[in-house]
Amino acid sequence: MAASSSCSSAAFLAALAVISLLASAAAAAATTNTEFIRTSCSATTYPKLCYNSLAVHATKIQTSAKLLATTALDVTLASAKSTSAAMLKLSRTHGLAPRQSAAMLDCVEELGDSVDQIRQSIDELAGARTSPAEFQMMISDVQTWVSAALTDETTCSDGFAGKEMAGEVKTAVRGRIEKIAHLTSNALALINAYAALHN
Repeated sequence: MAASSSCSSAAFLAALAVISLLASAAAAAATTNTEFIRTSCSATTYPKLCYNSLAVHATKIQTSAKLLATTALDVTLASAKSTSAAMLKLSRTHGLAPRQSAAMLDCVEELGDSVDQIRQSIDELAGARTSPAEFQMMISDVQTWVSAALTDETTCSDGFAGKEMAGEVKTAVRGRIEKIAHLTSNALALINAYAALHN
């Protein structure tokens, strides 16, 4: 009975040691993943926003430059879609000046284009490339689309310039558009870094 109890205790202690080792390995991997994101984000224009928006996806990203770029686009897409929906709703609010309402609708259209370009970029990055020439063509397309999305976002924000657009609506809209533009800028920087690994 004592031998059996001793074997059970030893097996239990061994299992605890394995669990502890696995937990330590998982913690080390999580630290490595978040440090990869922090280091990668430090090369973007908005590193704090980059890290804060991507660190929650560290387990998915791991240390993959491709997954980092794709996830940055996913985060940007989600933000652009929710902002577009909120702006469409706001454009239908009573009491908006005609110029504000028109700027909102223009902005919704620009954001729709931006959403399409970001979605197209995500789909293109997901495709398999067998040759360096195919990879370069794909990266060139993605860079073009993401740059165009950034231009659309800037155009949207510019629609709210001027003194006649002052007020809470301008502040709210420009703040949300600015965040999308910053996310898009960061995504483009991460795409460029991913491309540089293949040069």
